[in-house]
Amino acid sequence: MEGQTDRAGVIFPPPLVALVALIAAVVLHHFWPLPVLPRSMAVAFGAVLCLCGIGIAAWGRGLLVKGDTNVNPYKPTISIITGGPYRFTRNPLYVGLQSLLVGLSLLVGTWWGVVFLVPVFLVLHYGVVLREEAYLERKFGQAYLTYKSTVRRWL
Repeated sequence: MEGQTDRAGVIFPPPLVALVALIAAVVLHHFWPLPVLPRSMAVAFGAVLCLCGIGIAAWGRGLLVKGDTNVNPYKPTISIITGGPYRFTRNPLYVGLQSLLVGLSLLVGTWWGVVFLVPVFLVLHYGVVLREEAYLERKFGQAYLTYKSTVRRWL
């Protein structure tokens, strides 16, 4: 990548996007409650979403580490990982992160996390994913384009 910085140029650290949304959801719930009822179903569904989100993100992260590529989007990508959850989505870490946001929101008992899912998705999509994809296309060329044509961006 001559003449260009070898990184994606994401605008915001992805985990912080979800953390800010979760904090905002809890604060808003305090002032303008949007309770999830029945509470027992919200807790059960929230727990399942949290476990699934953590599972897919941890699986994807583990494969990145095992493949000797950087997990941090501010560092260069060394290789394209295509196994595990990357066979179904090009962004398992971000799918997991969004599942965790909704799951934690349900565990807290508020719909605000679901409301914030839209802006979180938009920030991740436009400020992170599209930038990462453009970077990967520049860096890996046809290899990435082939992978991109066979695996969905999200789900």
